[in-house]
Amino acid sequence: MRVAHFDCFSGISGDMVLGAVIDAGVPADAIRAALASLGLPITLEVETVKRCGFRATKATIHATDEEDYRFLPDVQRIIAASTLSSPQRELATAIFTKLAHAEAAAHGMPLERVHFHEVGALDSIADILGAAVGLDLLGVEQFTSSSVPTGNGTVKCAHGVMPIPTPGTLELLKGVPLSKFTAKGELTTPTGAAILTTVVRSWADAPPMTVERVGSGAGTKDFLEHPNILRLFVGSAALGGSPGGDTDAVAVLETNLDDCTPEVIGYTTERLFAAGALDVFTVPVQMKKNRPGMLLSVIASPDTAAACEAILFRETGTFGVRRHTATRSKLHRDAVTINTPLGPVKAKKGWREGMVIVTPEYEDCARIARERDVPLREIYDAVRRATG
Repeated sequence: MRVAHFDCFSGISGDMVLGAVIDAGVPADAIRAALASLGLPITLEVETVKRCGFRATKATIHATDEEDYRFLPDVQRIIAASTLSSPQRELATAIFTKLAHAEAAAHGMPLERVHFHEVGALDSIADILGAAVGLDLLGVEQFTSSSVPTGNGTVKCAHGVMPIPTPGTLELLKGVPLSKFTAKGELTTPTGAAILTTVVRSWADAPPMTVERVGSGAGTKDFLEHPNILRLFVGSAALGGSPGGDTDAVAVLETNLDDCTPEVIGYTTERLFAAGALDVFTVPVQMKKNRPGMLLSVIASPDTAAACEAILFRETGTFGVRRHTATRSKLHRDAVTINTPLGPVKAKKGWREGMVIVTPEYEDCARIARERDVPLREIYDAVRRATG
């Protein structure tokens, strides 16, 4: 399977993505032709530059400054009038729609009333459309990304001086693992965040892949402390992202408790599962002053981690929660129905590298056991016999 990985050690912006895909082998002329089909005063300049001594490709969009702003339908009409392929138009539209939803949430207004300022300018439109074309031409089936630094300080935008990350960028990065970086300035822009979160579904700093090409896209700023570069690894991986199985990134939350009753822990567990936790478990631990306590651990997807963390603080009264991102290896899996003499039973089928596991769904087995008034273990035995 063809895969690509964004190494966002210095953040991500639209022009950095554009430079990275060109540096990874996408012909600049193919992107120029797509932009020319818009019929707008836009040109693409591509040059080789250095950032802190490292070579990278700088993609610069030259466009006329505009005072007017655009609404989402305006941008959609521009995309529809282009010669982009259907997948490219769909990707570009999805990126702008994600931006519109983020702006609507940040400003507390309906989607149809959201107007674009900086990201509705011609250069930003060209960055996103060019990125959509370039990412499509890479021929990649799955994108992953490292954690994302946002930068520090403030930035001047259409709504005045705002802290970094800006509200729109922060809205786009919900559920995305962030990394700390001391560089002053905006490292991750709304355009970059929208492109990234539209195509990426898995977050890991070290993806399981065989790297064949590395594209380096330069940012406009040239920091003294670090190279302002976005690296794009392009290569291949076994189906699912790892040899024989799937991988994804999960958030692991942990807290030590020595003053919670079993009822509180049980209720907290119930609330965590309701919030979308993938798993919740406790381990007896010996704490300071020889107090017996519990280690409460939660495994959650990145987009539900914040809600789960809030529940831990609210329900347990803990003073601290440890949080880190882990890469999880999984079996390929599918939902199946196993026909047995006692009736059809729902089950999960998992497999990798020639190994197959079938696990009956407890609720379905319990239902059949109650209906037929037979021991639960007989249902499990029937499934095992039926699957050989």
